[in-house]
Amino acid sequence: MANYPHLLAPLDLGVTTLKNRVLMGSMHTGLEETKDWARVAEFYAARARGQVALMVTGGIGPNFEGSVLPGAAMMVTDEDVANHSVITRAVHAEGGQIAMQILHAGRYAYGPKCVAPSAIKSPISPFPPAELDEEGIEKQISDIVACAERAQEAGYDGVEIMGSEGYFLNQFLVTHTNKREDRWGGSYENRMRLPIEVVRRTREAVGPNFILIYRLSMIDLVPNGSTHDEVVQLAQEIEKAGATILNTGIGWHEARIPTIATSVPRAAFAWVTKKLMGKVGIPVITSNRINTPEVAEEVLAGGCADMVSMARPMLADADFVAKAMAGKSAQIAPCIACNQACLDHTFSGKISSCLVNPRACYETELAITPTETPKSIAIVGAGPAGLSAAIAAAERGHVVTLFDQADEIGGQLNMAKQVPGKEEFWGLVDWYRTMIAQHEITVQLGRTVAASDLAGFDEVIIATGVMPRDPEIPGQDSPHVLNYIDVLRGKAKVGKRVAIIGAGGIGFDVAEYLVHEGTSPTESLPDWMREWGVADPAMHRSGLAPEGPQPEAPARQVTLLQRKAEKPGKRLGKTTGWIHRAALAMKDVKMIGGVNYERIEADGILISHGEARDTPTLMKADTIVLCAGQLSDRSLADALEAQGTPCHVIGGADVAAELDAKRAINQGTRLAAAL
Repeated sequence: MANYPHLLAPLDLGVTTLKNRVLMGSMHTGLEETKDWARVAEFYAARARGQVALMVTGGIGPNFEGSVLPGAAMMVTDEDVANHSVITRAVHAEGGQIAMQILHAGRYAYGPKCVAPSAIKSPISPFPPAELDEEGIEKQISDIVACAERAQEAGYDGVEIMGSEGYFLNQFLVTHTNKREDRWGGSYENRMRLPIEVVRRTREAVGPNFILIYRLSMIDLVPNGSTHDEVVQLAQEIEKAGATILNTGIGWHEARIPTIATSVPRAAFAWVTKKLMGKVGIPVITSNRINTPEVAEEVLAGGCADMVSMARPMLADADFVAKAMAGKSAQIAPCIACNQACLDHTFSGKISSCLVNPRACYETELAITPTETPKSIAIVGAGPAGLSAAIAAAERGHVVTLFDQADEIGGQLNMAKQVPGKEEFWGLVDWYRTMIAQHEITVQLGRTVAASDLAGFDEVIIATGVMPRDPEIPGQDSPHVLNYIDVLRGKAKVGKRVAIIGAGGIGFDVAEYLVHEGTSPTESLPDWMREWGVADPAMHRSGLAPEGPQPEAPARQVTLLQRKAEKPGKRLGKTTGWIHRAALAMKDVKMIGGVNYERIEADGILISHGEARDTPTLMKADTIVLCAGQLSDRSLADALEAQGTPCHVIGGADVAAELDAKRAINQGTRLAAAL
């Protein structure tokens, strides 16, 4: 309590008292769709053991047409009630409380039967919605209410009605998606009729002793969204209709402004929630990019909200709150908001997990249990693969020695953390350092290891990572040609005109690094808001600045080149690739695909296009940076194999692919769990 007096203070809701101010926000994990209810239950039970005050499930559909996609979890039958009862019993057995989110997707539903206030297709779905008539609207209300009743029957402590992020109820609120002229459209009083009616009738159905959270869109970030006065008016009416708590939603899914990616400043939208404080009499929850107890405490102490919602941080560490309570916040595995294993998986139809914590959503499959036969284990390479293997092995009771030829742990994470917008990687490396000390792992840095040095260990793990691939371009030995390692480590002077060879993830990172100078916008909220065109919704409707994005001028003129004849950046993360492409476009970075590299000359690079390679042209550049892929560094593994010493090869040493920390950490953890 002394460390985080606001965060760890109880919150009286009237119907119940929450033991602290932490809500685990709703996340689509794909777990409910597995039908493995013991697995789903353990996911939530683990967070209940971790002392989260209240959890909200992933979105559960109230009917077929409102489900996010065909086959998505619904709460419509007695069998559904029985299945969800497995979850609630497990959570309550651990002293936790849990609410079920009722999510009607409206025109965001990925299916041909989707419905909406008006027949306006979403830009993120190929399916045009059917416009609801009066009877259809009544059906949706009745189905949502019935869904809440079934949640109550299943033992949930409450429900969250999803009214933000551009989903069904949100679609009725704004003229962007509601073109109706009946009692459900036109004036704002008519447009807000549906969410109010849903909350009122839900409260009538479930009675007074049931938590009813309403997820309110505080700032839409789309054209013709709500004004701040409209948001306040709706909040007050939702309170009158019977809501227990107001939760914060930020931006629609189709908004072209990032809201939860790692390049978004921490607690970037807490000021929006603060504008509602004092205007309603029920607790208000703030959310988005709150990922440490310190940030959460600051937000609450500053009067921005009564409670904080942290969703993905609970993937990264189920014991987040328990560690904060015990004064062990340095041991909390950090959510770096990379989206790679959570949202990218969700939108690809995969089970969500966490780059930092591969056990997330795999609690019943990937167990780190004490070993009955402790071994001495040598791990060569202190990048993400080696570090994850070392920590998991030490947790099991093995004696681990970790080697690396560098002077610090982290491997290529130490390059990633230099990129503007990836500052969270600093915290990840710090966490690894903390956990190595916590588990008393022997670390030998600045040490080049030979095969003969590994004799006597019971197990040898090779995690030596990758080395840059040689693109074999004539003239690449020129002094103005650099590799990405020297650039990101700040060891080389870079000119004002730069050509980057390779437009994969590393090429994009190098471009971000080179177009910025001074303070990263991720570290300065006013700069970030100006760069993306975010404004005060009390001044400008929907929180969109009328002048649009106003980024700082680029520090350098950068061109990204790639051999593949496809759109550069096409293979970046599913939910973050657009952000990287947009950010570089705002910095006037040119991106050219289908390029042949003919020759590097003193004043640039000679390129051609297509198989004919006709008419090469000179692209002038002061500096050329090579980001042409990686090769696995298997030299030590090959030497061990040659002398007959068995070893395990993980991470980049196993497969060289775009600094894939997600795969490396997962591989390292799973290997250690099996030794």
